[in-house]
Amino acid sequence: MKYLYGLLIFVPVAVGARLLGAPPIWVFVLSALAIVPLSGVLGAATEAVAEHTNAVIGGVLSATMGNLAELIIAAVALRAGLIDLVKASITGSILGNLLLVLGVSLLLGGFKYQHQKFSPKLAASSSTVLLIAVFGLVVPALFQGLHPDPQRAITVRMSHYVAPLLIAGYAAWLAFSLWTHSSDFAAERHGPAVTVGPKWSSKKALVILLAAAAGIGVVAEILVSATEKAVKVLGLSEFFVGLILIPIIGNAAENSSAILMAMRNRMDLALNIAIGSSIQVALLIAPLLVLLGMAFHQPMDLAFTTMEVASIALAVLVTSSVIRDAETNWLEGALLILAYSVLGVAFFFF
Repeated sequence: MKYLYGLLIFVPVAVGARLLGAPPIWVFVLSALAIVPLSGVLGAATEAVAEHTNAVIGGVLSATMGNLAELIIAAVALRAGLIDLVKASITGSILGNLLLVLGVSLLLGGFKYQHQKFSPKLAASSSTVLLIAVFGLVVPALFQGLHPDPQRAITVRMSHYVAPLLIAGYAAWLAFSLWTHSSDFAAERHGPAVTVGPKWSSKKALVILLAAAAGIGVVAEILVSATEKAVKVLGLSEFFVGLILIPIIGNAAENSSAILMAMRNRMDLALNIAIGSSIQVALLIAPLLVLLGMAFHQPMDLAFTTMEVASIALAVLVTSSVIRDAETNWLEGALLILAYSVLGVAFFFF
């Protein structure tokens, strides 16, 4: 955690670059670098606040705040009308966690330990919830494809009804893992989290949490404002930036935690971070953004492109195949990274 404090220097530098009218590419890079430590501090503050609550409340807080940085970035982009960028970031976050983050975790952990095992119950429940998450994304895409709607008005309206159902599914998963069947998942929460720094009081942790969230909001505004011009300089499409770069920026601190846990042979926690984050994005973040779109008067729906839905379905299929035996090795990690790379190349030319 300590190394992140040094990177906080990029926060005032990014703000200064924006105010001084620096080239968009520099504003984009500096603001991206600033969000990484802010998301790390946000995670540490969340864990510190959770430590001052009971197990259930702490678990819910940690789970629901896990992707707050990404939600803030996406909300800012949505308010700016960059709906395609937002939807691409949702897809990219799910793919990145399931294939890249989990792949790197299994690869590096596998280099240190020949075989790494984890709870079969965790593997089974994660696979099931992932399939439901895919179900929630496939149905709107099928609806849009089979019910032509050029203006997407009906698709948006349908998504407004589906979104609360997905959120309810996420709430049910939290209740199952943190309350009714918490003993089955106890191993996931034992031991200190990597992101937690000094022992903060509840008041101090809450203040830092709110300050970090506000900081991410400010820097996200700067990042989004520079995105359109920056992608042209980089020669990349807005879709590719949303799919690959934005998820990595928003989840860098949390992703590093999953990798470190795997290298310490704490696979239950590593899987919970990587797979749990994907579940949260599909069942909570995406629906919340649809509902926020109503408030921002930016009609966003849950009907992703065929390429996106197919990629998510394949990623879930491959991930479920890897974890179904509750044992992993470095080769499986390498293959997950290979799968992510193949999708990355495809989306680059998409």
